[in-house]
Amino acid sequence: MRASRYIVAFALVAASATAVGTPKIEHWTLENGARVYFVRTAELPLVQLRFVFDAASSRDPEGKGGVGVFTNGMLSQGAGGLNADEIALGFERLGAEFGTSAERDMAVVELRSLSDEKLLDPALDLLAKVVAKPAFPEDALERERARALVGLQRDEQQPDAIVEKAFWRALYGDHPYARHPYGTPDTVRAIRRDDLVAHHARYYTGANAWLAIVGDVSTAQAKDIARRVLGDLPRGEPAPPLPPVPARSKPNRRAIDFPAQQSHIRLGQPGIARDHPDYFPLIVGNYTLGGGGLVSRLADEIREKRGYAYSVYSYFLAMREPGPFVLGLQTKNAQRDEALRVVRKVLELFVAEGPSAQELEAAKKHLTGSFPLRLDSNKKIADNLAVIGFYGLPLDYLEAFIPRVEAVTAEQVRDAFERNVNPQALVTVVVGGPR
Repeated sequence: MRASRYIVAFALVAASATAVGTPKIEHWTLENGARVYFVRTAELPLVQLRFVFDAASSRDPEGKGGVGVFTNGMLSQGAGGLNADEIALGFERLGAEFGTSAERDMAVVELRSLSDEKLLDPALDLLAKVVAKPAFPEDALERERARALVGLQRDEQQPDAIVEKAFWRALYGDHPYARHPYGTPDTVRAIRRDDLVAHHARYYTGANAWLAIVGDVSTAQAKDIARRVLGDLPRGEPAPPLPPVPARSKPNRRAIDFPAQQSHIRLGQPGIARDHPDYFPLIVGNYTLGGGGLVSRLADEIREKRGYAYSVYSYFLAMREPGPFVLGLQTKNAQRDEALRVVRKVLELFVAEGPSAQELEAAKKHLTGSFPLRLDSNKKIADNLAVIGFYGLPLDYLEAFIPRVEAVTAEQVRDAFERNVNPQALVTVVVGGPR
């Protein structure tokens, strides 16, 4: 238990002790095709590992929504002859922290450990079993199924969950992105152990793996770590390209009745892929439109001038294929039509004119000033490395971030929004009661 107390203590000071300068990224590929990204940080005796597999819900078989999330979440429920309790206790005794998560693009596995070889080596051995040799026991599957069904049932009573799911379905139609990562009650009931075994065999392979290593180890040690935790995976075949996302040319509105005094609203359309050349002009412009909180145009018009909503926002969720451009708010049923009219008007004006010189300067100042906070811990650096690898971004992405933001012009913002956002073709989903 002493190791656990040490890692907690180190974690409490990690943000302040980790260097916030642009890290030097090393990159190599294992024999089985797995791609590795490494940054050395020697300030604390910690190592952070973040695996990303192209194995999330966009790869779920038809009628089996939830397989990607179940497969990822059950990796530690039994592996290599160990049961779930033995795995959990093994990590705890070594002072290591293990976790998994999955959404539409990425299935993630994470480990944080002390860099002392006496603790790190057995943690890596345990991790390798979990990633490469999961057992997917039937009793654990039934527990996960029951837990998921309870969560899905709870979602049916939450207007924000209802509007979010309906928005993705309306936006993406038959595309895999339309499916919720946790599936539906029917698809969750249809999942069998063989589905998890097949999903793991197909997608948890070297050809579908990216590994970020950040911490107090040398390059030679990092290469050894990568071989130990990924070397048992077969090469496999890369996941096939996802189908293209159709561009929208017409508006679509859906209203869902829900007994509440407030309406939950989402508007948007397919936006951009993560490697799109307009990424930087769009994120700079979006800060002015609705990403800057109380200083955004949407907040000024909707909250400050009219009091229609406490919070209103916009964002681009850039994914492997074009992810959504989203505008959202929550407002009283009686004023939702007027609120929607104002939101659309603000968007139309911004697409037509772009930001003012003052707005552009404020957006750049915020994005460049806050950027070091995205690199102030091993975990945050590992998160960024995983994104660079998975989405095929250049190795100098972090180094070039601030110069690329600073180089954005108002004309580039306006042109990028005109190319990628059509205010006349928005999908609108409203969940709420009668006016």
